[in-house]
Amino acid sequence: MSQKPRLTRRFRGVSMPTASHPAIRRVKREGNYPSIHGNKLWKSSALLIDYLEKNPPEHHGKVIDVGCGWGIGGIWCASKLGSSVTSVDADPDVFPFLTEVAKLNKVSTEPLVKRFDQLSTKMLSDYDVLIAADICFWDELVKPVFNMVNRAVKAGVKHIYIADPERSTFLEMAERCIDKHCADLIEWKARGSMEARGAIMVIENA
Repeated sequence: MSQKPRLTRRFRGVSMPTASHPAIRRVKREGNYPSIHGNKLWKSSALLIDYLEKNPPEHHGKVIDVGCGWGIGGIWCASKLGSSVTSVDADPDVFPFLTEVAKLNKVSTEPLVKRFDQLSTKMLSDYDVLIAADICFWDELVKPVFNMVNRAVKAGVKHIYIADPERSTFLEMAERCIDKHCADLIEWKARGSMEARGAIMVIENA
């Protein structure tokens, strides 16, 4: 007798649907196919959530989740920290997936379609926390991500957390932030229903 496919995974108090989940299958049938790698839940989101659970930010009223994909990092902040969350991605096709993940967790976030370079200092000044996972996967993303971090620091964003499995491009961006903003690069490992390892770049700007 064949096993039924797993429909969700629980991790640190939030539910993440698998590709077999009826809601995800329906969204795909409706013709939504993300184009910029926003096609699944990336493991660095688990790193980020695990880190935030163990090190909750002091200020967390308003969170911006950049390059959000299916948005589980921001959804965790909405669910567990009670944050008001803006979920940002350059690809509008990720948002039908994000909506279903949010519904599954009985929260909602505010969707915003923008690239890193379109997030101005003025816009970022509205937020206490900037989170991101797996956003520096190409050489040509190093500079836009670094510049976005610069604007976030200038805007007074109090906590900045970017997680990655330690790609060379991410490490190059992080080194620039270490030099300019005294960022910390923290090795991290998450265990449990989702296992992940990598690093989190942390800037405490409070």
